[in-house]
Amino acid sequence: MTNTNIDRETLRELADQGNESALDRLADVADAAGDLGELSELLDEGSMRAGLLLTRRAASTGDWRELQRIVDAGYDEAGDDLNRLLKATADGHRD
Repeated sequence: MTNTNIDRETLRELADQGNESALDRLADVADAAGDLGELSELLDEGSMRAGLLLTRRAASTGDWRELQRIVDAGYDEAGDDLNRLLKATADGHRD
């Protein structure tokens, strides 16, 4: 059995040295643990994987504010989901 704490520490060290694969793996570990705070921090560090994972979560719950925050943090693809949700809402309110 692998010690997750050691894995996280090693991944963090590698990510801090600029290893994008380690940053992506940290995002996967945070997502599996349901740690949205860590995912948000990873997005702020430039992890596009964290942006993708946060976007999936926010889109599934219809969280417009979170999608905008994700866009503002640098993951532009979240804007597509935000626009889709806004359009669906506008279409649903037409007479």
